Amino acid sequence: MKKALKILGLSILIILVLLIALPFAFKGQIKDMVKSFINQNINANVEFSDVSLSLLKSFPQANVEVNDLVITNFEPFKNDTLVSTKNIAFTMSVKELFKSAEDAPLTINSITIDDALVNLKTNTKGKSNYDITKGDGSTTETETTSDRGFAFDIENYSINNSTFHYLDEGSKIQFSINELNHIGKGTFSGTVSELDTNTEALVSFSMDSTAYLSNNHIKLDALIDLDLENSKYTFKDNKALINQLPLEFHGFVQLIEEGQDIDITFENPGSTFKDFLAVIPSNYSKSIEDVQTTGDFKVKGIIKGKVTEETIPTLDISITSNNASFKYPDLPKSVENIIINTEIKNETGYVDDTYVNINTLNFSIDKDVFKSSATIKNLTKNMLVNANVDGTLNLDNLTKAYPLELDQDLSGILKANIRTAFDMNAIETNAYERIKSSGTMSISDFKFDSEDMVNPVSISKADMTFNPSTVTLNNFNATTGSSDINANGSINNLLGFVLTDGTLKGNFNVNSNNFVLSDFMSSDEEAPASEQTETTTSSNSETLKIPAFLDCTINANAANVTYDNLNLKDVKGALVIKDQQATLNNLTSKLFNGNLAVSGNVSTKNETPTFNLDLGAENFDIAESFAGLDMFQSIAPIAKALQGKLNTKLNLKGDLTQDFTPNLNTLFGDAAAELLTTKVDPQNAQVLNKLESSLSFVDFDKFSFNDLKAYLEFADGKVTVKPFTFQYQDIAIEVSGSHGFDKTMAYNAVFNVPAKYLGSDINKLINSINDSQTNDITVPITANISGSYTEPKVSTDLSSGVKNLTSQLTEIQKQKLIGQGKNELNNLLGGLTKTNSTTTETNTDSTSTKETETKTSSEEQIKENVKNVLGGLLGGKKKKTDTVN
Repeated sequence: MKKALKILGLSILIILVLLIALPFAFKGQIKDMVKSFINQNINANVEFSDVSLSLLKSFPQANVEVNDLVITNFEPFKNDTLVSTKNIAFTMSVKELFKSAEDAPLTINSITIDDALVNLKTNTKGKSNYDITKGDGSTTETETTSDRGFAFDIENYSINNSTFHYLDEGSKIQFSINELNHIGKGTFSGTVSELDTNTEALVSFSMDSTAYLSNNHIKLDALIDLDLENSKYTFKDNKALINQLPLEFHGFVQLIEEGQDIDITFENPGSTFKDFLAVIPSNYSKSIEDVQTTGDFKVKGIIKGKVTEETIPTLDISITSNNASFKYPDLPKSVENIIINTEIKNETGYVDDTYVNINTLNFSIDKDVFKSSATIKNLTKNMLVNANVDGTLNLDNLTKAYPLELDQDLSGILKANIRTAFDMNAIETNAYERIKSSGTMSISDFKFDSEDMVNPVSISKADMTFNPSTVTLNNFNATTGSSDINANGSINNLLGFVLTDGTLKGNFNVNSNNFVLSDFMSSDEEAPASEQTETTTSSNSETLKIPAFLDCTINANAANVTYDNLNLKDVKGALVIKDQQATLNNLTSKLFNGNLAVSGNVSTKNETPTFNLDLGAENFDIAESFAGLDMFQSIAPIAKALQGKLNTKLNLKGDLTQDFTPNLNTLFGDAAAELLTTKVDPQNAQVLNKLESSLSFVDFDKFSFNDLKAYLEFADGKVTVKPFTFQYQDIAIEVSGSHGFDKTMAYNAVFNVPAKYLGSDINKLINSINDSQTNDITVPITANISGSYTEPKVSTDLSSGVKNLTSQLTEIQKQKLIGQGKNELNNLLGGLTKTNSTTTETNTDSTSTKETETKTSSEEQIKENVKNVLGGLLGGKKKKTDTVN
């Protein structure tokens, strides 16, 4: 007995060793077989990471697995992924492993596919990326199925957690199946067999950008007769679940030379209105188990005909409900008096002849009754719509009767009595002559919010009349933020805006008591902090945007308009909004006790908003404008010390910051300014205090800039002031230079000072010359201003003053000496009658030499005296330059 057990144990051990070792022996053969099958049958690039064999996993059958299979296309879909799968497993008899690639084909008993992705595509030229099998021309007539590598005698198969996508670019059809789990049992070896399948997936379908299914949950239990000889598949006992709507269907699909022949009928087995709620995805309808319903609901249809390149099956689908109602247990309101009568039909087999008749769609909530009907034709091309709406709807009751999840609560009373007929191409191309609408619509106490608006809009009243080509806005009263609007006008494409996410076009007359510009800007939130780079300074910042959906002209009249920190009064003008740009046309208002005129534009189309404006200011109060305009403080910081009125014309363009204020470093343009009845308060400007302390003859308390005109240019972060001259008493002052928006300064001020202001020493020096010309002498003294607004530096340059005054006095003295020399010479010539020519020449030379010596001596003496006097006057004896820190 012990010996027998040892033999049995040893035999089992040998078998286990063989079962473990044999896969390694046959691995190369199986891999060659797979490669041989691919090369013989597939015209595409195929890759896989490994082929493995196990004799234990599916014992007593062998298990072959292909891992990480990827099939990519050749031209015209080069490098597109057709199929990818994590794992494909086959089971087969062990004896199949002893066949070579040249022997009879391998017979496969079961297949399991995990995590597959299939992308099928047909381009506009009719080429399909799944047409990759090698044609009949690759084999001879004598070759049979046994030459191709594999044969199928499948008992069961499964597809797990897989995805299927189909796109027809020509017809713009998209079909996708996600989270697909499918199993089937049966056999394919006989001529006629039976297949039992179970499928569960999420299905989406769209045609020409219109979504008809969107991740709808589908369950299908199908018992199918397979007539492989005639390629006919008959549905015997089939039950489907679309979302939660049960359907039963019967009929067949047969493959024919032209395509498919289909004859299927279906209907819901029950007839309660709860079946209607089951059609709606559970994300929107929530649990319907405890919903109370009355009335009936029926869906039934026939799909019959051939699917070819030119035709589709005829359709006859009806959806009906009579006198139905439903109420969710957790909601206070119910929807009652529901009547639905809808047909989906195609009577010719041509896709363009498919149409939908919504003969009746009525319901009521409380006392509000809503009735509608519509016909929709030409679904796949230029869709034609003819619709009627008549009723009242309290929007607040929608969420009280149905479990809608909204970002904002809906409220307001909508009343509509509208008849409209249009085609979608007319909507998209603004062909208003093909849009026929009539009727009225009003809304009251309505609140609207969207991502395109900073604040919700509250509409207290809006009345519209629908005309064939336009919608007339009779009355519109609304508020948003702290702004109020009263408007009327016309809207050219309201249907285009509502149906196609198009632009809202129109012309409006707007009156407002208070209009805050930022209330009408949309905001673009930046990426979260985790997605931003290290250089990002804020994770929650927003950029204001002019809404892209607006294309309108607004004739505005507002008592008060707020832009940034500016309050404009009595604003009138035209505002054109288009393509995320606001253009101002001759806008006028009162500001800073003066008048303002503005033309130009602000654009938010690019990532960085920009502006280009022409501004005209008349009789602006300088102190108020300086306090109210940050930009003015940077353009003219000296204005802080000025009191009075200002006229100016500015042309400015540049970038705007995130909070919609000008980025001064990008400012470009010019300005012309005129000061009226202006006084100076030097205590408000450090630079004037410094300048006053450096020049003893200047008292800024006595300054006045009446009728002063200056011209400025802006570029590269600097303000350049062109040279201008003004008068302080009888001193002419010329100023020029520039300052930066970083508060640095580089200015020169040249004071042409009359000699009488320079003290007794200068006057004694001038009087010593004893000439009437000295009465008009002026001395230019240059003040160089640098540093910053808060810490200015002033230096006085005496060299030009010394040179100028010396030159003036020397010239006067020279002319005086020349005159004296001529008189002496004439006297000498008259008294000497007997003197020869040699003596005369000698005397003349002596006189000339004497004049030159006198001139040189006088000039040097004058220069020295001027240097001494001016140096002492400006605080430093005999210094060319004194600097005041």
